[in-house]
Amino acid sequence: MKKVFFTVMAFAAIVSSVSLTACSNDDNPEGPSTGGEKIELNGTVEGTLTLDANNEYILNGTLTVADGATLEIPAGTTIKAAKGFGNYILVAQGGKINAKGTADKPIIFTADDEANATAGYWGGLILNGKAPISGATTGYWGGLIINGKAPISGATSGELGSTEVDNNQKYGGTDENDNSGTLEYVELRFTGARSSADIEHNGLTLNGVGRGTTIKNLYITDGADDAIEFFGGTVNVENILAVNCDDDMFDFTQGYKGTLSNCYGVWEAGYTSTEEDPRGVE
Repeated sequence: MKKVFFTVMAFAAIVSSVSLTACSNDDNPEGPSTGGEKIELNGTVEGTLTLDANNEYILNGTLTVADGATLEIPAGTTIKAAKGFGNYILVAQGGKINAKGTADKPIIFTADDEANATAGYWGGLILNGKAPISGATTGYWGGLIINGKAPISGATSGELGSTEVDNNQKYGGTDENDNSGTLEYVELRFTGARSSADIEHNGLTLNGVGRGTTIKNLYITDGADDAIEFFGGTVNVENILAVNCDDDMFDFTQGYKGTLSNCYGVWEAGYTSTEEDPRGVE
């Protein structure tokens, strides 16, 4: 069940406000130019930022892909997130993420310390200070949020919503065919960090995402909240495997109108959720 697949594609470079700090023997501050380096990743992508699969990326803050910007992730890239609620990737309305992995070269988003990510913290030392709970899921880092311009339910046509973890980031609109990019052969591990009982991350949060966006062949595992939550939108998804997520596998709200094809959620034998009402579908 824990076998996986995934990755992404790469493109031309750039970014003025993203922190790309290289940690190499040469202590080179210029970022990922030769490959094989450890690169810190945070800030705001403006223009196009293309990662290098030969580097190891450490997500140690919020990485926001701004309106009009693109984050290109090539197949075989690994991004390791530091522990904490504020470490996540958010694609703003009008931004794009192109993570096009392959079955033999998936793109992997995971914890920077996988051994301790499975230690059994609900929200971890993360922000609520709870002690370890046997069988609980970590919630090590934030996960991936995509904000689109597709419709959500509301009082008027084109109603906008506010992102749960950052109310300044809006989503929704009137463009059912809005395109926020591609996620293909991508793996998300140990997501779901939270700041309170009411504000927490999912593995993948799709806010008003349009059907012009491609999402298929995803593996989401060991998350503390939902594997995927759809807040309205029209995006179609296919070939999804969610394993051992502490809350719901697939959660829908705000009038989602799309299709899920070949999507499965599994709790393995012996797994125990810490939630009061975990569901396959909510």
